[in-house]
Amino acid sequence: MIFKVPSNSNHSMILYGLAGDRRAGQGPAAGRAAALIPLPQAALGPAAARAKQQQIIQPQAPAQPSPAPPRPVTPPAAITRRHRLPPPPPHPARGHVGGAVTYDGGGAAAAAPLAKMASLLQSERVLYLVRGEKEMRAPLSQLYFCRYCSELRSLECVSHEVDSHYCPSCLENMPSAEAKLKKNRCANCFDCPCCMHTLSTRATSIPAPLPDDPAKTTMKKAYYLACGFCRWTSRDVGMADKSVASGGWQEPENPHTQRINKLVEYYQQLAQKEKIERDRKKLVRRRNYMPLAFSQHTIHVVDKYGLGTRLQRQRPGAPISALAGLSLKEGEDQKEIKIEPADAVEEVEPLPEDYYTRPINLTEVTTLRQRLLQPDFQPICASQLYPRHKHLLIKRSLRCRKCEHNLSKPEFNPTSIKFKIQLVAVNYIPEVRIMSIPNLRYMKESQVLLTLTNPVENIMHVTLLECEEGDPDNINSTAKVAVPPKELILAGKDAAAEYDELAEPQDFQDDPDVIAFRKANKVGVFIKVTPQKEEGEVTVSFKMKHEFKNLAAPIRPSEEGEHTSEVIWLTHHVELSLGPVLP
Repeated sequence: MIFKVPSNSNHSMILYGLAGDRRAGQGPAAGRAAALIPLPQAALGPAAARAKQQQIIQPQAPAQPSPAPPRPVTPPAAITRRHRLPPPPPHPARGHVGGAVTYDGGGAAAAAPLAKMASLLQSERVLYLVRGEKEMRAPLSQLYFCRYCSELRSLECVSHEVDSHYCPSCLENMPSAEAKLKKNRCANCFDCPCCMHTLSTRATSIPAPLPDDPAKTTMKKAYYLACGFCRWTSRDVGMADKSVASGGWQEPENPHTQRINKLVEYYQQLAQKEKIERDRKKLVRRRNYMPLAFSQHTIHVVDKYGLGTRLQRQRPGAPISALAGLSLKEGEDQKEIKIEPADAVEEVEPLPEDYYTRPINLTEVTTLRQRLLQPDFQPICASQLYPRHKHLLIKRSLRCRKCEHNLSKPEFNPTSIKFKIQLVAVNYIPEVRIMSIPNLRYMKESQVLLTLTNPVENIMHVTLLECEEGDPDNINSTAKVAVPPKELILAGKDAAAEYDELAEPQDFQDDPDVIAFRKANKVGVFIKVTPQKEEGEVTVSFKMKHEFKNLAAPIRPSEEGEHTSEVIWLTHHVELSLGPVLP
């Protein structure tokens, strides 16, 4: 609907009003906000310009809008609380324009609670302290939980083991020995040297002479590599087309390959000699504490029949492993590798005379990233970019260094994204999130709303504790926090509870001063924060103590043969980042 509004300026104002949604269940309050768009005088015709001058002299009454079609009656059951709200008052900056009133649609009122709840999705603002080989703080979504040690684990305090190698393009598995031989690259897939996108094989028909009659030609299929993103093709660098779709693509040979291989072999032998010397020094220091059974003859027997490697594999921490790695014959029977030292060159080939004066086409010059992706050639021009074999990816498993149990182990099949073992912390530890943050001011107490989520299926008891004075874990805190003294009860996780409308809610007799809301396995908790610094970020810390039912199988089964779950109490240090202090 378009209304013409009189104006005393040099522009004619046209009011575009978008009618509200007339569907069932949508009231006039859900209509779109009107917009005022100025129309220049030059855009009007001569007749319209004269009519505009008449409107300025004698204002006309605004045109009556055409009657709207009858709206279908909405049943009372479909009317929600949002539809019963009255329309908002006119904005003071907008007011009345030519008898028409514009409304905000309630968007500004709805933006305030959304801005406060934005921290609910920022899980990185809640950090958990991990006490491992290296103390660190990380979000709960980035941590693992060892059921046997009953402790949090980060990526810094676990062992990373390679399970399998596979190509991300063709999803072909490759043994570790073969992957090492092929330099961890796939033999069939290639990357674009310009944009590193996966190259695809294209087919085309080219004329080829007949073997019987060279004067006659026939169409023959030829294959080349092409990038579907940057349109690079193997023909751009002069690579000949192939008669087969897969294989046959040869890479340019590096003239320094032999020299590099000799250097690698030399330094490998040198590293092995240094390792033998270190092991011999350890043997001399431990000889006074060794029994007579481990004599020099015993060491030769262990090395001769390969028993040391077997014992080392069975008992990694046993003292015999230090002896098993010793071989007095190592380095003696091996032929020493000698390399020729590099010769210094006094005369350098001079640069061409037009090197500094000839124009440069930047489109033909390779970027720094393109050169570093091919360190053996480091091409300068785009005509020297050749396709590279695609790098292999790995599937790795994570193992706890303390108890050597697996924390994460994926399936062997590259097409599967499932895990055989996946002990992520969010499945065992209550998750704390910040729901709303008030305006924080220096030495003024504010109330912050947190949410606690129970990830397990049984009821969990949680207690929040304040950090003690002089706690070394509380070094980052810049505010004083007051946590509820009562024990919090979290309902068990039930995936079907939100779909069951007939389920009766449990009565936990919550204190309204402590509990803001309760929904399924989630509960809202109030804490009080008082900033202690006039400026900077507000950071608070507290302890979270909760019960945990350990369902892991014991290392030594009980005599009765029955395994009973053990309930233990765990304590975690939680750190919250609440934002800056307002003046």
